[in-house]
Amino acid sequence: MKEAYIAAKERWARKMAGQEKPLVRSEDRLPPGQRQVFNWPVLDLGVKPEIPTDRWELRIGGHVENPVTLRWSDFLALPQFRDVSDFHCVTTWSQYDMAWDGVAFFTLADLVRPKPSATHVFFKSHDGYSTNNPIGACLDDDVLVAHSWNGQPLPVEHGGPARVILPKRYAWKGAKWIREITFLDRDILGFWEVRGYSNTADPWTDDRFS
Repeated sequence: MKEAYIAAKERWARKMAGQEKPLVRSEDRLPPGQRQVFNWPVLDLGVKPEIPTDRWELRIGGHVENPVTLRWSDFLALPQFRDVSDFHCVTTWSQYDMAWDGVAFFTLADLVRPKPSATHVFFKSHDGYSTNNPIGACLDDDVLVAHSWNGQPLPVEHGGPARVILPKRYAWKGAKWIREITFLDRDILGFWEVRGYSNTADPWTDDRFS
């Protein structure tokens, strides 16, 4: 874990310095079975919780040295990160060049300092949703908790005020309306994973269902 964390941190530093190009996942930008769209379809569990920013909190804990609860002002006071990435939904649509602003997952990890025992990350949302990822996937240099999309505050229907973005996974791995991030020493399946969706969710291997 320590060596992987350091290597990921070095990649992150090179990217921030403009010395590292984004990892090319495939020569074909569009993953198999996907089609490019130019709108942003709304998909959720049928609940769109509206959380005023003056009542918003993000709890980060588990196998970490410094668990924290961030209020909205705390979240915005952290170093801000801007990135452009593609977005792939398991329902077969993809949108290119989604511009995100928020806080890099690396910044949050540095804040809480994951213990060597941390191997996975579990995300919980205000609508009861949950999802899981190995810590290595979360420490990629394009992963963030986003509060803005294309220069505008993230709308409620797309997970505002803040949602998780993991561009190299199908979009269900990035929880909308994020309220809790827990570092774990084991894997715990999330909402769709226990209902037959893939645990790895790799768009370029068409890895949709278990």
